[in-house]
Amino acid sequence: MTELTQLAGEPRSQQSAEAVESAPKQVHVTPKAVQKIREAFAREGVTGGLRLGVLGGGCSGLSYQFKFAPEARPRDFVFEFEDVKVFVDPKSILFLDGMTLDWQDSLMQSGFVFQNPHATKSCGCGTSFSA
Repeated sequence: MTELTQLAGEPRSQQSAEAVESAPKQVHVTPKAVQKIREAFAREGVTGGLRLGVLGGGCSGLSYQFKFAPEARPRDFVFEFEDVKVFVDPKSILFLDGMTLDWQDSLMQSGFVFQNPHATKSCGCGTSFSA
């Protein structure tokens, strides 16, 4: 099994710490995914972190969003994996807590794979899910 790197996410402000449950939130990123994120930042010439989120839409009702972000927002949960930062907003963490972001290469395709314990079903492309 692929070794996971994990750290508990901490809200950036004390105010948001009081608004969330007491158990630490977790998002996991495999070392292979960390390397691919690092390569994407270098290729695009950007700094900051990777924003992971959930949006309404997609063929299963919710879809994953990820994009470059120059810095965390005040209420974000911030996860650090070596030199890669991942930012998750308080609403999205409800759907992403416990999720693992991996990178997989196969004969048919290569890309990020979301392994989400909250997903009750997902579409064939893997970027849309129901919870």
